[in-house]
Amino acid sequence: MSPYHSYVIKSFKYNGSLHRMWMENWLIPQEKLAPEHRDYIVLVNYRTRIVESSGDEWTSKVPAVSFFIPKKWFNVVALLEDTGTRYYCNIASPPYKTKDTVTYIDYDLDVIVSPEPSRGYTVVDEEEYEAHKHKYRYSAEVQQKVKQGVRELLDRIRKKDHLFEDSAVLQYFEEWKRHVHQ
Repeated sequence: MSPYHSYVIKSFKYNGSLHRMWMENWLIPQEKLAPEHRDYIVLVNYRTRIVESSGDEWTSKVPAVSFFIPKKWFNVVALLEDTGTRYYCNIASPPYKTKDTVTYIDYDLDVIVSPEPSRGYTVVDEEEYEAHKHKYRYSAEVQQKVKQGVRELLDRIRKKDHLFEDSAVLQYFEEWKRHVHQ
């Protein structure tokens, strides 16, 4: 029996409508996680089918390792690209995990962290956040949590937090790949 279990990742909008689904992601077993990641939900995927809210489908081209942190208003996706590991960070509600699904609410704001050596970052989709804040009528509490999520995420990026360690991400992917090819 495989120690890796398949999960679907579902992203929703504030009004409950589906935003996007990643159809096949593999949960890294707790015993294979670094101590600083043991409380996280860590999933790996490669060439997974992605379904948009419109019904359009496409397949991811690069390996990804996703970190979902209980009670935190962001998640981090490490994209293992040819030029290095780029981090795509979603400002989002804390994750909710069931038997085979991880869900969260996407609040549009994203932070993109460049590969080393620059490790620069850019906050994107601020206009989309502002438009949806009014369209979906985000509560004052949600707006405060989003701001807090951005602040904490940027602080972790600046401090070179363990979430942004390329070696750990690569290790998780390589170990999963070895297991799949056995």
